[in-house]
Amino acid sequence: MIRPFVVSKLVCFGVLTMLVFAALACGRSTDAQETAATPAPSATPTPEVSKSSIKIAAVGDIMLGSTYPNESRMPPEDGAKLLEPVTPILSAADIAFGNLEGPMADSGASTKCSPTSTRCFAFRVPTRYGKYLKAAGFDVLSLANNHAGDFGDSGRASTRKTLDDLDIKHAGSDRHTYSTTILTVKGKKIAFIGFAHNAITPNVNDLDEAERLVREAKKKADLVVVSFHGGAEGTDRQHVPNATEIFAGERRGNLPAFAHRVIDAGAALVLGHGPHVMRGMELYKGHLIVYSLGNFATYGWFSLAAETALSEIVEVEIGPDGKFLEGKITALKQEGRGGPVLDPTNRSIEVVRSLSQADFGQNSPKIADDGKITLK
Repeated sequence: MIRPFVVSKLVCFGVLTMLVFAALACGRSTDAQETAATPAPSATPTPEVSKSSIKIAAVGDIMLGSTYPNESRMPPEDGAKLLEPVTPILSAADIAFGNLEGPMADSGASTKCSPTSTRCFAFRVPTRYGKYLKAAGFDVLSLANNHAGDFGDSGRASTRKTLDDLDIKHAGSDRHTYSTTILTVKGKKIAFIGFAHNAITPNVNDLDEAERLVREAKKKADLVVVSFHGGAEGTDRQHVPNATEIFAGERRGNLPAFAHRVIDAGAALVLGHGPHVMRGMELYKGHLIVYSLGNFATYGWFSLAAETALSEIVEVEIGPDGKFLEGKITALKQEGRGGPVLDPTNRSIEVVRSLSQADFGQNSPKIADDGKITLK
């Protein structure tokens, strides 16, 4: 605070903004003039928030091309440029996350599909494509989904080795050894747990086990992020029911019950994928739940049109306590046979905002036209 000057024999009048001139009139020293003329530092936001918060960029299903049953479902230029449009965003985050939909293996047989089947989906992504995931900026991938086991135990083992060799963390490969992985970012330990709706991975239907895994992870990490592969599939399944979803004869989780349970157990953030369409977002006790991130980079297999062609990158900033601070949706779309590109129409933002409001009302976050996500 600037102090008034007391000068013998002369009384200097003036408001605070005239102190410099008063000091000159009263014969003050140059140092005193500089002191009076220099304003107090203006208040600025404390840097602790940006220094201690963690930014996670999350995407949905990734299947960069499959050599099974033949090479016809492989992208041009051997996939080298498939992820280039989104690399700047993923690389800028503290952690980039996605769901790896299918094993990375160069050989092996699948017992999933019969030789004459025309409606059976089995994926096998070449291990050399792992370098594209690394170059795009991915730090951790979920292996908890219904395609990770398309080529059995050998396919899962090959996937883990490929990612380990590239120093990409993975979660959810099985219920025991590989359910959880931990990254260290900004001096904080961040645990990721992957869930799906089958017997191999941690199961999205087993809420007691989900709570146990989160509590165990909290003992080892500062923050816990939960990923799930769940929900029914298709363009008519964009809404999130508060009930167990059934698809293809499988129980695919009561996702609100699951998400709330793991947050109650200590999870900071919940990221969903599986329906092949985007779903809404919910704020629960100050934590963000993204119910489905949709397709992200699915080349050659899926029919990409309307809702299934829309995609997104969701950037989420969480504080040291795990609470949601702010976020952003970057609108994407997949064109032709697949691969993400930026969508200047921002259609994905409109869809997610509408679904969030319809399904969660006052518990939905505020989503602006430019994709910024904030608390209401």
